[in-house]
Amino acid sequence: MPIETRIHGAGGTVTGTAVDLGAEAVAVPVRSGPVAPDAEVAKPLPFTLDELLALHGAKGEAGEIVAAPVQVGGELRELLLYGVGEATPAELRKAGAALARRGRGRAALVAGVPSGDLAAFVEGALLASYEFRIGAAAPKRPLGTLAVLTEAGPDADAPAIERGTARARATALARDLTNTPSGEKDPSWLAARAEEVAREAGLTVRVRDEKELVEGGFGGLLAVGSGSARPPRLIELSYAPEGTPDRHVVLVGKGITFDSGGLSLKPNDGMKTMKTDMAGGGVVIAVMSALRGLGVRARVTGLVAAAENMPSGGSMRPGDVIAHFGGKTSEVLNTDAEGRLVLADALAYADAELDPDAVVDVATLTGAAKVALGLRHGALFSNDDALAGALTAAGSAAGEPLWRLPLVDDYREAIDSDVADVSNMGRGGFNGGAIAAALFLREFVGDRTWAHLDIAGPGRATADDAEVTRGATGYGTRLLLDWLTA
Repeated sequence: MPIETRIHGAGGTVTGTAVDLGAEAVAVPVRSGPVAPDAEVAKPLPFTLDELLALHGAKGEAGEIVAAPVQVGGELRELLLYGVGEATPAELRKAGAALARRGRGRAALVAGVPSGDLAAFVEGALLASYEFRIGAAAPKRPLGTLAVLTEAGPDADAPAIERGTARARATALARDLTNTPSGEKDPSWLAARAEEVAREAGLTVRVRDEKELVEGGFGGLLAVGSGSARPPRLIELSYAPEGTPDRHVVLVGKGITFDSGGLSLKPNDGMKTMKTDMAGGGVVIAVMSALRGLGVRARVTGLVAAAENMPSGGSMRPGDVIAHFGGKTSEVLNTDAEGRLVLADALAYADAELDPDAVVDVATLTGAAKVALGLRHGALFSNDDALAGALTAAGSAAGEPLWRLPLVDDYREAIDSDVADVSNMGRGGFNGGAIAAALFLREFVGDRTWAHLDIAGPGRATADDAEVTRGATGYGTRLLLDWLTA
């Protein structure tokens, strides 16, 4: 659902802008220490801002807010002293999120913003304003307008506001796609949304249906989707920049629109969040939507391997052998390890047909990655140190951190099969489930420069936290956009 909050730059003073907009609240940044700001809006108060901060024990930490009533333009409004720490990008992102949450139910808020990464502040505010609801609206609507004032002025601020807004709206698209219930969201629905994005973002699109998947030999997608009445799709989005591209990148997303586990059935609690098992595919579509607006110089192809993993008389069985695109075979030891089977087809296709300089896949792939790294870090695997370093740096800058895990060659024998080239589960005695899954995927990338992002932990959230909202997080969207625009 589109983010309703709008952010724009303003000139003049906080009080003058508040009067012009009829804003119910005004906000003044406080750096860590705290150091009381010299704020003209506070002059009517019968106490100093130092005294107000001391009363509340405020430290100027990012996300901290202290409030007091103040009269501006003859009307009583709320003064918010909001902490920005040292005004790093991460702290400004958190501060913007805190202000937006505090502003819910209000038509307008005016905020002074310190020098720093204004785009990060905008991202935080907009992403914290995101909501996904079916039915009645929330009692308090998101903040309507956030006017920001900086020393640079509105003209200089416009590019940063535009950049932060574009990245936030792409992340919101990923969240929307992922949060949509699976009763509505099947592979055909996801393909239709990708086609809409292509029309709006100046992309080309090709959707392979089940007939074309059979003709093309996409055995992994067909096997995973065989138990569902709603057949699989392979979605291919293509972006070409103006002029000569500096490289060709292929992004591959896991698009399991619902994962029951197949015949290796999950327990009920394990299925409750499985509408979000296509989070990686949602991220790929969302990233593709923003490339032209952000002026990305690379040629980018996005592949989403979409299927629904359901139990039925036609489902793949443990013990089946699948022939993937290109001919490599895999033995199915567990039908709930289905994501790697559809990704294998897409990776093999990218290697054989698209000639990329680099391939990055994104997937809610293993519970093991979640156990290892928790809910805020994604697991990174790569066969190239430079690519791994660039993605890690992009994740740090975007507030979507990655931690690199090893591709342990000694574990390769864990996915040996007696009857096929590889098996889709690691055999006993090795553990390292996230590593085994990454090693399986590596079998299908040839000699390409490749990275795998396992976002099983940070792809979903159980509670609001700074710019993260409960449900789908869109994790990976800003990270990949940072990498592609670097």
